[in-house]
Amino acid sequence: MSKTILIVDDSASVRQVVSIALRGAGYEVVTAADGQDALKQLDGKRIHLIISDVNMPNMDGITLVGEVKKLPSYKFTPIIMLTTESQEDKKRQAQAAGAKAWVTKPFQPAQMLAAVSKLIMP
Repeated sequence: MSKTILIVDDSASVRQVVSIALRGAGYEVVTAADGQDALKQLDGKRIHLIISDVNMPNMDGITLVGEVKKLPSYKFTPIIMLTTESQEDKKRQAQAAGAKAWVTKPFQPAQMLAAVSKLIMP
């Protein structure tokens, strides 16, 4: 049974690149354009991991992490932040909110897949 990953990014091209890499590695992919859109996707379906941008309209990634952690069904879902941000305070905010990893754009698909496989339990 394949694992499902939710990709949250306001850039369609980033969603596409990440989706292709993940699907190529055998994962199911669900996408959302921002934090609010992502929360709508969390409607009870099984999501094994969330990959989220930090800077997005409507709801940014760090706020999204906090909101996801309030949802009983998704409280323990690991979240990777995928962002151009490399500021330490942003990283600390994301970690404090509950993010498990931080991948900086531009990323190598292999680097992303390594982070994903560490966080998704077989």
